[in-house]
Formats: sequence, C-alpha cells, structure tokens
Amino acid sequence: MPEKASEKKEMSVAAFCQDALQNEIAPTSLGRVQARIVIAARALGWSYTRTKDVWYADPKISIRGHELRRVEDVSGLVYEARQEVQKNDDAIDKATALLGGEDAHLVRSIVAAFRSVLGFRHSA
Repeated sequence: MPEKASEKKEMSVAAFCQDALQNEIAPTSLGRVQARIVIAARALGWSYTRTKDVWYADPKISIRGHELRRVEDVSGLVYEARQEVQKNDDAIDKATALLGGEDAHLVRSIVAAFRSVLGFRHSA
C-alpha cells in the first residue's frame, strides 16, 4: 500500500512540474513544443532529456526536492503540499506559543499528537 501512496505523491509532483513548465516557464506563446522544451531546459539549467521527461510527465521519473524547488523558483508557483505543510507548521508554532512552554514534555506531547493527526511523522 505505501508504494501506491508514493506513486500518487510523485504523480502529483510530476503533474505540478509539467504544468509549471508548459504554462509558466515556457508558455505556448514561445513557439513549438520542441523550442519550448529547450527554453525551459535553459531556464532551469537541466538537460534537454530531463526537461522533456518532466514536460511529458514520464511515469518513470521521480522529481527530486531540489528540482521541485528550482521549478518553484523559476515559475513563481508554489507546490500545494508545501503550502499545506507551512500552514500546519505555523499553526503548531502558534499553539506552542499559546501554551507558553510551561511544561516542555506536555508541549512536545501535544505537538506530536497534532502532527500525528495531520499525518506527519516527526523523528526527534
């Protein structure tokens, strides 16, 4: 079962990158697809082949973290899951501040429980 969840995650990242390449980094106004792939490859600093694989969201590829960050930087878009994690981290920070750190163990327990509910695993 974890394999399927991982595949879904990778497909959503691949779909995000594909959309960013095709609509933001090298939009249709720049010409034919082949020329747009070359433009996107230059903008990202990737090889033509790697850019083409992402362009067509080849199911065999896996988008690495630094590649996702590069796509975000160049396109100006932010991957939705990253926004959700940031929003959750902000909520945890606010909750921790409200508790005032009176009991460090209690605060850690509440934060761990909150992360568990949200589906995050935190190893300390």
